[in-house]
Amino acid sequence: MEMFSSSSPILNVHGETTATVVYFLNDFIQDNVKLGHVYIGIIHGRSSNILRNRIHELLKKNPNVDSFRLDIWNPGLTIVKLKIEKNQ
Repeated sequence: MEMFSSSSPILNVHGETTATVVYFLNDFIQDNVKLGHVYIGIIHGRSSNILRNRIHELLKKNPNVDSFRLDIWNPGLTIVKLKIEKNQ
């Protein structure tokens, strides 16, 4: 059973604007779907939650995202489960 770990791909957008994060996030998701990674992480920080809220909005709309949640030990990190076809 695959799960999120320290070796899972992580995108760090902490300090970016909500406008630029759209491009980074979509490309990162597409790349990891192609590579067959099931779990990825997004570091957004935890100060004002502006980035986190925007990222969560985008994840809800992305057809490649199965589910996502905040890391219970680090609320500045969102863990994402991608939809990966079994026959890749």
